[in-house]
Amino acid sequence: AEGIVYVGSEDNNIYALNATNGEKIWNYVTGSDVHSSPAITNGIVYIGSDDNNIYALNATTGVKIWNYTTGHNVWSSPAISNGVVYVGSVDSNIYALNATTGEKIWNYATGHYITSSPAISNGIIYVGSQDKNVYALNATTGVKLWNYTTGWLVMSSTVIANNIIYIGSNDGNVYALNATTGEKIWDYAAEYGFYSSPAIANGVVYIG
Repeated sequence: AEGIVYVGSEDNNIYALNATNGEKIWNYVTGSDVHSSPAITNGIVYIGSDDNNIYALNATTGVKIWNYTTGHNVWSSPAISNGVVYVGSVDSNIYALNATTGEKIWNYATGHYITSSPAISNGIIYVGSQDKNVYALNATTGVKLWNYTTGWLVMSSTVIANNIIYIGSNDGNVYALNATTGEKIWDYAAEYGFYSSPAIANGVVYIG
């Protein structure tokens, strides 16, 4: 973003690097490894850490604006919409936080870890959980609209196109689900489970 690369590392740091020459602009030290990937909006970097926190940092200086502490590691990567940060935690919850203050708006508890990253479309949050389910939640209230149960852990993240959500499961299937109802449109069976997240281009879904 704006000529700067933002990335987390297992040396506990979040780095901002000059995208042209790789020169370090700043680093911010968290309390543990950083497996989450950053999201940048309005000059603020949002990212999770294994120290259980979600951080909001000034994108130019690296100065902390706020942090919110969850009950466990944050491997999920944040998604931001309409001034709200949505992110999952290994404490099994997905959180909606005020992007400016870090204040919790709501949380929704699933039955197991969330390492999947949320996606947002038409006021609905879509996220996978290691309780084997894909969830659709009202983005404003956190109320569950539907869930779809796969055969095993869901660590992949959702991608949305034309009111269809695509996601992989560790049960070895890629699923296409109706984004409004959660009804399965199709699935594709592979030999092993999917950890990676799909990408879509020209009517084709790509996933490893």
